[in-house]
Amino acid sequence: MNDWQIQSRASECQGCGRKFADQQPYHSLLWAEPGRYRRQDVCPECWEGRFRQQARSRPEVLSFWRGVYEAPPPPQEPIRRDAAEQLLRQLCERGDPQYGSAVYILAVMMERKRLLRVKEQFWREGRRIFVYEHTRTGDVFTVPDPALKLSELAAVQRQVSELLEHGLPPVEAAMMGQATTDAPGGCEPSAASSGSAAS
Repeated sequence: MNDWQIQSRASECQGCGRKFADQQPYHSLLWAEPGRYRRQDVCPECWEGRFRQQARSRPEVLSFWRGVYEAPPPPQEPIRRDAAEQLLRQLCERGDPQYGSAVYILAVMMERKRLLRVKEQFWREGRRIFVYEHTRTGDVFTVPDPALKLSELAAVQRQVSELLEHGLPPVEAAMMGQATTDAPGGCEPSAASSGSAAS
């Protein structure tokens, strides 16, 4: 028998089939079956009517306990891959230096999702530049490394989240904010070509 098993809590009574309500008490039994354990979650009515006696008398029941069902929260819509990609392209087109760190974080996010891959990196004017290639389209993005400090990371992540949720502000608002920051510039997208991406 494999001792390492993960069995999720049921969302309905496995005795009568009724859905559990949020904050409803339920009872769980852990059965020993050939080659595996089996969890069974039942409502209080089924527990009293059918399973309480079994839990105390059947040797196959290894354990039983009482819990309170918590309905899962409504699923948060995950950041769609194309949302991050669209924002990255918009930031590249705008070329606003105040979003330089956000561009870098977006590129790293897309690299982790295997949408971008680093083809090359080089130094220019004392700064490291990453050359990313889009795995599907072949487009190339050159993204300066903003050399973020750990203390700056949370603020940039919040900025990226807000941009993904609300989009870019109008250009006029962005120009007003630009005067308050000396963040490095964004990226340089280009279509894939046979020439060097770094040039």
